[in-house]
Amino acid sequence: MATGRTHRPATRSRGIPEATVARLPLYLRALTALSERSVPTVSSEELAAAAGVNSAKLRKDFSYLGSYGTRGVGYDVEYLVYQISRELGLTQDWPVVIVGIGNLGAALANYGGFASRGFRVAALIDADPGMAGKPVAGIPVQHTDELESIIRDNGVSIGVIATPAGAAQQVCDRLVAAGVTSILNFAPTVLSVPDGVDVRKVDLSIELQILAFHEQRKAGEEAATGVAAETAVPAAAREESGTDQGPDGDVPAVMPA
Repeated sequence: MATGRTHRPATRSRGIPEATVARLPLYLRALTALSERSVPTVSSEELAAAAGVNSAKLRKDFSYLGSYGTRGVGYDVEYLVYQISRELGLTQDWPVVIVGIGNLGAALANYGGFASRGFRVAALIDADPGMAGKPVAGIPVQHTDELESIIRDNGVSIGVIATPAGAAQQVCDRLVAAGVTSILNFAPTVLSVPDGVDVRKVDLSIELQILAFHEQRKAGEEAATGVAAETAVPAAAREESGTDQGPDGDVPAVMPA
């Protein structure tokens, strides 16, 4: 059976652009869906459409991985799932701690997508003594006093902050001091971190504000189009009325013979 791929080892020394890295999870999600349907190969056009990008950009992104597909056949789905998973570091177990077990933190703890994508919630941490010992998603919540020992004992390098904004920087500083080098921040604030620590910020209110901007612009464009349509007098209507008016508005510009 055709493999649907031509492969050469990726040249890691040249690096992969951040924009490409940001799109790899989109490709992986689309490929996983194809794999679950037992689809063996996929064309760049089909995969690009499923991922919401254009096919030229997809082919360029895959060239950084050393994958070029086979003309007339496409890409081998299972191989690409493995290749992208490996590039993203998802072929190993990543223990994660979530700090701040309010409504959002609890929702994240209950998210089933972590385990299926290579992430294991090693601990849930909260500053409220009343939360200590209470199970959330089957995991007992631990107090922030134990944060450093939890990170050390579980070999945690990824932390998720879901605290109120006022507590986020202090939690971040403690995570970094304890050895965490990657942080996913859900708190509505900008974190300051030293070199070598990566922070990804997720702010739902900002995303909603951007959508509101686009909705407002679309509404303005529709209103402008409506006004233009009401004020325009179609030429056909003027001809049917037989009133091609002159500059005075009531005398025909050309008198019939």
